[in-house]
Amino acid sequence: MEEELIVADKPYVIRKGAARVLSLRRELIDEVLDPKAEIEAIVRSKIRADLVTFVDRPLCPSPPLPYFQDWDNRAILEITSYDHWLMKQIPQQTRNKVRKAEKKGVTVHVEPFSDRLIHDLVDMFNESPFRQGRPNRYYGWNAEQVRRAWQTDLDRSVWIVAYHAGEMIGFIKLILGNGIARTSGTIAKVAYRDRAPMNAILAKSIEVCAGRGISHLVYGQFVYGTKGEDSLTIFKVNNGFKRFDIPRWYIPLSVWGQTALRLGLHKELIELIPAPLLRMIRTIKNKWYQGTVSRRLVEAKD
Repeated sequence: MEEELIVADKPYVIRKGAARVLSLRRELIDEVLDPKAEIEAIVRSKIRADLVTFVDRPLCPSPPLPYFQDWDNRAILEITSYDHWLMKQIPQQTRNKVRKAEKKGVTVHVEPFSDRLIHDLVDMFNESPFRQGRPNRYYGWNAEQVRRAWQTDLDRSVWIVAYHAGEMIGFIKLILGNGIARTSGTIAKVAYRDRAPMNAILAKSIEVCAGRGISHLVYGQFVYGTKGEDSLTIFKVNNGFKRFDIPRWYIPLSVWGQTALRLGLHKELIELIPAPLLRMIRTIKNKWYQGTVSRRLVEAKD
């Protein structure tokens, strides 16, 4: 679970686990230009956190800092132009999917965050109670719930939306920074998967970034925890993204924070569980979720 607060005019979140870890909500977009001053501001604010963490800007490593260093990974696309990406950075199979989407009637537009967009998001989120075998957290949400959850960062975000015959079938929300952008929500309707909407949306995202002079697009992590590469990783690779390992710094704010660092408890749980055990846990959880939701749907119909 995370809770949000403002420090030095930037939104931070606290991840609750074995240790309470404070980090920028818009990592890689908001920068920590003066780590010492930022840490002092955090200490003065008396936030109930055990650790604060921040990452270096990708491809622009800072000099060694006097803090505990670990490593993080990101999936990053280096952008020079849309044409260069289309012809030089992706395989023929991916180019074919971009063209396939257009031939099958998929159109992609940059849209404002509006009542119409919210209505379409509600429809999309309620397509299925599951996404990729896991519970869909937005299933059953109404327009007001969706508005509250997705209206963040409107001054620095771009909504890139795919339609087919007037129906929204997918979107990417991009958060824009200084020469860098990162995805903040990427969803497509399962019923239209054969029309390659995500390929079309990602292509438009790269076109938008190139047009704005943004040289790097970040698409989450390259791999998550110990589970290794999966279908999402393959999708990123096929669209030109590469793995970049970047320094992540940790600073203890409490005695327990110092202890957590020594014990390795600063990491998220997904990073601590061995890969075979993690896969087994995911399989059991997915089956339990599917069985539980299926029973509730049947009960609701009765």
